[in-house]
Amino acid sequence: MTMPVMEPDLDRAILRNWAELIDDGPFSSLCWGERMAFDNPDSLTLLGAVAAWTERVRLVTTVIVPQLHDPVMLAKALATGDVISGGRLTVGIGVGGRHEDYRSVGADPKTQTMKQMADRVGVMKRVWAGERQTDSVLPVGPTPIQEGGPPLLVGTIGPKTLRSAAAWADGLAGTTLDLDVAKQRELFDVATTAWAEAGKKPPHLATSFWFAIGEAEAARGQIHHHLRRYMNWIPSDFVDAIAPTTGWSGSKNELAETLSAFAAAGTDEVHLIPTSSDISQLEKVAEVVRDLT
Repeated sequence: MTMPVMEPDLDRAILRNWAELIDDGPFSSLCWGERMAFDNPDSLTLLGAVAAWTERVRLVTTVIVPQLHDPVMLAKALATGDVISGGRLTVGIGVGGRHEDYRSVGADPKTQTMKQMADRVGVMKRVWAGERQTDSVLPVGPTPIQEGGPPLLVGTIGPKTLRSAAAWADGLAGTTLDLDVAKQRELFDVATTAWAEAGKKPPHLATSFWFAIGEAEAARGQIHHHLRRYMNWIPSDFVDAIAPTTGWSGSKNELAETLSAFAAAGTDEVHLIPTSSDISQLEKVAEVVRDLT
């Protein structure tokens, strides 16, 4: 379950209530995304909070963009989160989709490439391995609890970029706009083959989609409203055109059927993305997932 970090008017109580209910519920992971030029919580600060507010659930960034950070400082912050959470951190990373986020922190949009991201991953892994970055007396710490550092998931929807990540990633943190299960199965097959060719154990296969649970018209309207706000870098007429078929909306029974279809396609995790901070949405999904498990 993803935290409602892209919703307006968030405060400590909303974020903590969501985190604690996700931790208490049947969910496998608590996720959250990153943007810079947007009114959302800072990803690394939130990592510290959810690590303290939870005890059981894995914490998954979906996703952090390394090019928006100094890689050594990012490695230190993520290692700290791994320590505070007791080794429950998984790091989903991607190149991001908005040049404005790069420019807002003084990063060069030309670095928005898989190669530049992989280079930064290399730096982070060397930090986590305890290699000194300079002639300093001590290396950059702390040492992550998980040996070698937190598992890494690549955030992508493209076969080419997925194959290129097999060298360093432990799995996929994908996304689907139209919930095409067959397309997801094809992408999972690409990942499984690429990881096998790289001599690695099978990848963790995750996808994500926006959701709104409830009466049909109201739920679809909720997604449309969310997309209008979140996709603020895209012309509104384009957002309006894709809104009727983007994400999932419907009843609890329909959500159960959708999740079962993705499970049958080989999905290890679905990272559901809320389109409201109303905690009743979380409670309803918890009922569905509890019944399925």
